[in-house]
Amino acid sequence: MAVNPDSNWQPLPCQEVINALERKNPARVPLVWAKWWGEGLEEQYGARLRQFDRYPEDAAILLLPLLEEEDIWAMGLSWEVDFAGPYDTRVILDDWRKLDEFIEKLPNPATDPRLGEFAVQAEQLRAQDRYVLFGWWRLFFERPWAIRGMENLLTDFYFEPENVHRLYSALCDLYCRYLERGIRELQPDGFWTSDDLGHQTQLFMRPETFREFLKPYYARVGATLKRHGLHWWLHSCGNNTAVLGDLIEVGVNVFHPVQKGTMNEVAVAREFGDRLTFLAGLDVQHVLQEKDPAGVRTEVRFLIDTFDRPDGGLCLAAGNGMVAGTPLENIHAFLDEALRYGAAHRRQFNC
Repeated sequence: MAVNPDSNWQPLPCQEVINALERKNPARVPLVWAKWWGEGLEEQYGARLRQFDRYPEDAAILLLPLLEEEDIWAMGLSWEVDFAGPYDTRVILDDWRKLDEFIEKLPNPATDPRLGEFAVQAEQLRAQDRYVLFGWWRLFFERPWAIRGMENLLTDFYFEPENVHRLYSALCDLYCRYLERGIRELQPDGFWTSDDLGHQTQLFMRPETFREFLKPYYARVGATLKRHGLHWWLHSCGNNTAVLGDLIEVGVNVFHPVQKGTMNEVAVAREFGDRLTFLAGLDVQHVLQEKDPAGVRTEVRFLIDTFDRPDGGLCLAAGNGMVAGTPLENIHAFLDEALRYGAAHRRQFNC
């Protein structure tokens, strides 16, 4: 794979990332989650992925494994939880009569030692003038479906609305307490989280269901972040078009990935680009897997031309984790073109 020896790019200073997010004329388009090694990629290539160390990540991300398997075991629930099998088939709370105990035994943010460990890393990153993201995967759809099971949750919206609200309220209290402590001790610049609200054609639920059950709790998280001046970055796969306006209303600042083939990139950029910054994700399913390097570079330029506005509003990422079978030369083409064309595109606006 031919790599230009002068491609010695450095991470952007924190303020330059902020300039991109807040439309203050950044020097180049930042890369965030651009080197997202997904299922099987590291097993396939191993140390050969180190060649991509020459390309920067412009945000450092501190992710808490909140309410994952370790936390659930530590809660000491009075019933057994089976973590075998695919993630989407697990059910932690199999009976709403167990909800009181589940809420009572949720982790205590005030005593979580992991935040203390993060504080050391955050201090080092701030000393390097890095933009720091703090957060966790799964919020008010992915997390409840991991607790109740997806099929159960989707019917719970209709048959158990009171219990759904009780669970959501408890989760929201937990999240806000983690945020308050994390913001105080880590002093991050942004909050990263996820909720895969859509599938290939539309939302998993009616927009009205989102507004009744999820949006009020999104708004509470957004108010906490706004009070402390943090940017809110949200990853959500699938077609989210129907609720992008709602996400803006509750305070989401950066949306990822605008999944290709499910959302109309041009229409989304035109309608929401003045109010929402996009962490536009390069398609890892088809473009990065199936195109040649020239085709990958063409797609990178399309994303930049579509989403980068004269004053900014764009970062670039992989659309999701790059999986086994992704050609190394395509990863290089993506990262190299993102930096080169991203810098050139900004120069035409900043000169």
